[in-house]
Order: sequence, then C-alpha cells, then structure tokens
Amino acid sequence: MIVRDFNKIVKEERDRVTSDAQWSSVRMLLADDGMGFSFHITFLEPGSEHTFEYKNHFESVYCMQGKGSITDLKTGETHNIEPGVMYALNEHDRHTLRAEEELVMACCFNPPVTGKEVHREDGSYAPADEMA
Repeated sequence: MIVRDFNKIVKEERDRVTSDAQWSSVRMLLADDGMGFSFHITFLEPGSEHTFEYKNHFESVYCMQGKGSITDLKTGETHNIEPGVMYALNEHDRHTLRAEEELVMACCFNPPVTGKEVHREDGSYAPADEMA
C-alpha cells in the first residue's frame, strides 16, 4: 500500500514538486511507484493560458477548485471548467487551458510520468523511453 501526505510532499519532498510558467504540480504517484499511471495535484495561476498536446500520454483531469475553460484546438469547441468537471484527452487532443481563477486540478497520466519531464516546444512530454 502506498500512502502519501500532500502537505508532507510539499514541505519535504521537493523532487516531487514541479513547476513551470504559471503552474505547479505536486506529483503524488510517479512511474517508479509501479501503478501504471501517475497522479498529480496541479495548480494553475489566475489569468494564465497553457497550450498542451500530450502526444505520448493520455491525461484525465478533475477540477477541484477555480474557474476556467478548455478549448479543443482541432474542433474549436470550448468547455467551461469548474469544480466537478472532468475532461479526458483520449485522442492526445491539442488544447488550450485557461484559468480565470486559480485552478486546482487532480490529474492522472498514462503512461505514468517520471517527474523529470518538461514540456517541449509543442506542448508535449517526451515518451518514457527518451527520458532514461
């Protein structure tokens, strides 16, 4: 059984806390935990806008706090994001996520991330075999 305390990770395990331009993520589960997915709590700053395309990962996201929107860049369709809303990028969808208020999101990635990833110029993470 794996039991982790979010507050303890934030204070003591900085290698599990990742940040980039206008967002940060606390990595609760990573690839080396052997679960087949990774689990993160991610914070997006109010007024921020992020374009991602996870070509090598599937992601599902559940909004716990805040208000924003997500736009599918293939279709142009925009959806409101607020507490209780989940979205899943089941087709490696290129998308833009906007935070009107601070967004607090619970995120799962498959395959799991290692915690060392950085977003590439196209908004994706490298495949796991390129992370070694």
